[in-house]
Amino acid sequence: MVVKTGILYGISVGTGDPDLITVKGLRILQQVSVVAFPMGIENKPGIAQTIISPWLTSKQETCPLFFPYIQNETDLNLAWRQAAEQIWYYLKQGKDVAFACEGDISFYSTFTYLAKMLTHHHPAVKIQTVPGVCSPMAVTSILNLPLTVNNQRLAILPALYSLEYLEQALGWADVVVLLKVSSVYPQVWETLRRLNLLKRAWIVERANQPEQVIYNKLEELPNLRFSYFSLLIIYVSPSDFY
Repeated sequence: MVVKTGILYGISVGTGDPDLITVKGLRILQQVSVVAFPMGIENKPGIAQTIISPWLTSKQETCPLFFPYIQNETDLNLAWRQAAEQIWYYLKQGKDVAFACEGDISFYSTFTYLAKMLTHHHPAVKIQTVPGVCSPMAVTSILNLPLTVNNQRLAILPALYSLEYLEQALGWADVVVLLKVSSVYPQVWETLRRLNLLKRAWIVERANQPEQVIYNKLEELPNLRFSYFSLLIIYVSPSDFY
């Protein structure tokens, strides 16, 4: 007898506003038996969990997964393996699982590593993903600005890992988006000051969340402190739209 396994759905839930989830994502989220999400820090709800909480029902099981904020590859692989086995526990019973992912499921997402690990150890697993609103799109909507226009070139960099490439990107791109910028902000600020770009840069912290903050006039904020969940956008080339 062949036992039918469940489907793992990767659901993009946007950056903070529960209304930013797609109709398809919401439909799947509410029809599955189990809903998984990254565990919060210090016993607090994580961002994805907070976003989806208005949409869940009391009949659904929830499965918080631990993903540490570290760079050690060995420890990360262990965490992904443990999370994959937690998901497989439900899938092998024939239960469908939705993994709620902040932003978009394909955009620097933890889900990518989880799905890879699950597929490696359980090749027969079925995985489907649903796209959504990622942080650059959310931030430009908040600022009421276009991300790009006409033939503009766009560069998106995780600043923490790409600081050495920033000046190079500022040389060829018309718009530069920096993710994970908080820990390297002093170096980024100095680069933008030297290139006279501070007046064309914005930071949005915790986009679409109740704690959202917008920072402009960065030339006055060399020592600004803000959270990990922040994005800096630089409009390198002058435009009538900015």
